[in-house]
Amino acid sequence: MALWVMRAGFLLVAVGLGVSLAQNNEITGSNYSVPVVVIFTIGAIAMIALDVLIRKKRIDLITSVYFGLLIGLFLTYIISLALTPIFLDIDSQGWPLGQETIKSLIIAFAGIAICYLCISVLWQTRDDFRFIIPYVEFTKDVKGAKPYVLDTSVVIDGRIADIIETGVIDNQLIMPRFVLAELQGIADSGDKMRRSRGRRGLDILNRLRGNGKIDFKVYDRELPEMEGQPVDMKLLLLARHLDGKVVTGDFNLNKVAKLHNVPVINLNEVANSLKPVFLPGERVTIRIVKQGEGPGQGVGYLDDGTMIVVEDGRDHINETVNITVTSMLQTSAGRMVFGKFDNVS
Repeated sequence: MALWVMRAGFLLVAVGLGVSLAQNNEITGSNYSVPVVVIFTIGAIAMIALDVLIRKKRIDLITSVYFGLLIGLFLTYIISLALTPIFLDIDSQGWPLGQETIKSLIIAFAGIAICYLCISVLWQTRDDFRFIIPYVEFTKDVKGAKPYVLDTSVVIDGRIADIIETGVIDNQLIMPRFVLAELQGIADSGDKMRRSRGRRGLDILNRLRGNGKIDFKVYDRELPEMEGQPVDMKLLLLARHLDGKVVTGDFNLNKVAKLHNVPVINLNEVANSLKPVFLPGERVTIRIVKQGEGPGQGVGYLDDGTMIVVEDGRDHINETVNITVTSMLQTSAGRMVFGKFDNVS
C-alpha cells in the first residue's frame, strides 16, 4: 500500500512539474504548453508501469549502475577541466562547428563512454569489489553466518534438498559454475548410470532454486588462482575466497579440505550423527535379510540404514526377531550395531 502511495505521489509531482513548466513565459505563448504536460504525464506513467512489470530487481545491478554513474560523471568533470585549456589554445577558424560545440560533443561522448566502462567494471566485479570507505559491498546480505559451497557429489546425492526443506539451514547456497559444468558433463555421459546420476543432480538443483526458504545462487566467476586447477581445488579456493564452507559427501575431498584449513560439512557425518544410539542391553526388533561375514551371523537393517549384525542369526534369515544389543562400532561408513539373538517373534 505504501508503495502505491509513493507511486501516486510521483505521478502528481511529475504532472505538477509539467504544468509549472507549461506556465513558463517562453512556453505559454507557443503551442507547446499542453504537449509538455502530456509528455511529463506519459513519462511518469511509463516509469511506474516499468517498475510494476519488473518485479525481481537486482540490488547488485542497481548499486553498480548508481556508483558507476557517480564515478563516471566525476571523471568526466575532471576530464572537462583538463581539456578546457587545450580548447582555449585551438584556433576554431575554418572548423565547421564552433569551439564550444566541439568541446561539448567530445566531453559528452567521453562522459557516455566513461560511465559505460565504470558500470561494466563494477557489474562484472560485483562479487568481490569493496570500497574501503564507507565499506560498501555490492553483494546483498546473505542469510546465515557463512555461505555453503556445494560439491558435485552432494548435489547428486540429493539429501541436501531434504535437509533444506526441514528449515534447519538458512545459509546461502553457492553452486559454482565449474561444478555445474561438471554436472552437465555427467548428465551428457554415454554411460547410462552416470547419465542418470547427472540428471538427478540437475533435478535437485532445480528443486533448490525453486525453494523459497533459502538463498540459492549460481557463482559465475572464476578466480585467477583457479586457472589450471582441478575442480576439487577450485572448490576449496572459492570457499576460502567467500569465507564459506564446502558441503560434500566425498570422503577424499573432506580430508583435503581439512589439510587446507577450509571448513567442510560432510553430509555422511551429519547423517551418522542423527542415527539413534543404542546402549548395551537394549532390545531391538529387526528382520534378518542376509548372512553375515562371521560364522553363524545374520544381518538386518533399521529404517535409517543402520546395519545390525546378529550372532546366531544365520538360521533366521527372512524372519523378524528380537535381539539384545551387545555393542556398537562407529566407522567412516556409519554405525554398526552388534546384537545377540533372543527369540523369533
